[in-house]
Amino acid sequence: MDITKQISRELAIQPGRIESVMALLNEGATVPFISRYRKERTGNLDEIQVRDISHRYAYFTELDERRETILDSVRSQGKLTPELASAILATVSKTELEDLYLPFKPKRVTRASKARDAGLEPLARRLQNLEDPRADLAAEAAGFINSEKGFDTPEKALHGAGDILAEEMADDAEARKTLRRLAVKEGFLTAIVRKEFEGQKTKFEMYHDYRERAAALPSHRLLAMLRGEREKVLRLELEFPREKAAAYLEARFVRNPKSAAAPLLREMVKDGLDRLLAPATETEVRKELRARAEAEAFKVFGDNLRDLLLAPPAGQLAVLGIDPGFRTGCKVAAIDRTGRFLEYRAIFPHEPENRTREAAETLRDMIAENGIDLIAIGNGTAGRETESFVRDVLASLPGAKQPLCVMVNESGASVYSASEAAGRELPDLDVTVRGAISIARRLQDPLSELVKIDPRSIGVGQYQRDVDEAKLKTALEEVVESAVNLVGVNVNLASEELLKHVSGLNRKIAAAIVRRRDEDGAFDSREELKGVPGLGAKTFEQAAGFLRIPGARNPLDDSAVHPECYGFVEKLAASLGATVELMIGNSRLLGSLDKEHLVSDEAGLPTIEDILRELEKPGRDPRSAFKAPSFSETVREITDLVPGMRLEGVVTNVTNFGAFVDIGVHQDGLVHVSELADRYVSDPRKVVRVGQVVTVRILKADPELRRIALSLKEKN
Repeated sequence: MDITKQISRELAIQPGRIESVMALLNEGATVPFISRYRKERTGNLDEIQVRDISHRYAYFTELDERRETILDSVRSQGKLTPELASAILATVSKTELEDLYLPFKPKRVTRASKARDAGLEPLARRLQNLEDPRADLAAEAAGFINSEKGFDTPEKALHGAGDILAEEMADDAEARKTLRRLAVKEGFLTAIVRKEFEGQKTKFEMYHDYRERAAALPSHRLLAMLRGEREKVLRLELEFPREKAAAYLEARFVRNPKSAAAPLLREMVKDGLDRLLAPATETEVRKELRARAEAEAFKVFGDNLRDLLLAPPAGQLAVLGIDPGFRTGCKVAAIDRTGRFLEYRAIFPHEPENRTREAAETLRDMIAENGIDLIAIGNGTAGRETESFVRDVLASLPGAKQPLCVMVNESGASVYSASEAAGRELPDLDVTVRGAISIARRLQDPLSELVKIDPRSIGVGQYQRDVDEAKLKTALEEVVESAVNLVGVNVNLASEELLKHVSGLNRKIAAAIVRRRDEDGAFDSREELKGVPGLGAKTFEQAAGFLRIPGARNPLDDSAVHPECYGFVEKLAASLGATVELMIGNSRLLGSLDKEHLVSDEAGLPTIEDILRELEKPGRDPRSAFKAPSFSETVREITDLVPGMRLEGVVTNVTNFGAFVDIGVHQDGLVHVSELADRYVSDPRKVVRVGQVVTVRILKADPELRRIALSLKEKN
């Protein structure tokens, strides 16, 4: 198989560009590096296109490896015909490849294998090819009686031959593919509540008696139904047109419809369909539907994670992080503008302690002593009560300038607190202190802090526990890699957990960078990175453009301009009669350049355009400006909600069926896709994104089921 041509057909990308990407991948280049710094070689393909090529290249490479294994296996059995070899070499599907191999794959003992062992295969062939309508089947079978193997009558021998033919039919690659297509196109997935849950209210109530066409089943509904089945509330079945399937199989496997063997062969078709093909089809179609649903879920999770990672940072400001609680008190940690831990105290402003005055005094002291600019409060238990307490304290502070109080999504903070990463980073601190520090840091810079947490624990997916965890982990790690390299990393402030996601780096090299920084002080230039153990020339090539060094001797070291282009930039400055320092940020000077005339073997037009954009605004942050949400002071519980009420909130999750919004009542509300706008919305992400501050209208609140229905429509 020509992998390049196949990927070109699938992705509608010119073969030459695909070959360039595959060559770069084989050279050890990463997707972010290829899409950012090798645009001339790829024809200016973007990151999504490069990653798609990477995925399909990996798929077809695995397919080719499996293909060779199967060819060797069938060849060793002496059964590799030219037709079979041609079919194996032509397929571009792993599923169809396994279908072709199925008849030659070692099997456990079956009815058909027992019949073959008794020597009934020649009888099966005779029945299959029989044309005479008056032939005596008993006489045909008499010569194949094998009492020792349990086939002691003509009837048993005929049934044994039928079992062989039924298994061959069930193993037929074309038949399996056709039935799968039929089941997907015309089949229905049905859900029935199990008897023990009949008449009961469950979270799967809408699926208690549910039926939907398989081809149109949205991913979130399928995953919900599968969860109901796994929790033994529902029983799922795949319905597909059996009569149409049987008619197709008869036409394919009953070669001579008027022969004496035709009735027996029709029985064989029915038996093979009911006993072998239908169960196999249901299994494979459910697997296919699940894979499709998972792929869609991965995309939803990935899009949400990307929005969360790229949420606006509050920036380098001193922050007080508060992990709220009632009985155990509120854990308060102060960090400076670089995220360095300063001090920790515990306060008990709520029941049962009610040490409000003491807590207020402690808070005022910490704000004054640490020059606090922002206060980040976790949105978990006691979050709203703590926010109200903090706002009262802030109102009592003298002077006009008061720290801004912000509620922060604390999902995953406890996971991070107990992780190995937290242990390495904050070894002498208790897990409760680490949690408060994490809350503070994720307000300062969400990306830098959230990369320390397993993406599956951040709470950006509706069904992350219902999909293949390994595949989800891989998909989300790609999103993290993309986000980290899009923003860039300050090599003198970044944690090991952040650095390991930079193009070309891994945990070992990231740890070496941090160790070198701790021992010898801050890096003054990108060039110094070459002295880090394990960071060789290839790694430097892949990573350097994504690593930033503010205040470096060479100002380009704090930009996305790759070191391999420094010479070009210096020549550019000289041609303008200026220095690199004078050229950076000088729109008038840069605007006088003719990009087309700058193109040379040294730098193509895409690279030149990137360099000029970067020189105009070096180190620019692609994330939007920070804005804090403002929750209503009078609404803290679901019972406080009234239909028609308008509240401000933050989007916490976006799915194909709508968006979840935190309105400050310890339970996210759902804005169904039909309530996202006054117009038809096909994709919720075109209207909202995770982290967005929105104003919603309450439609309905159910305290018992803890469900809140919201609307973003302007019109009532």
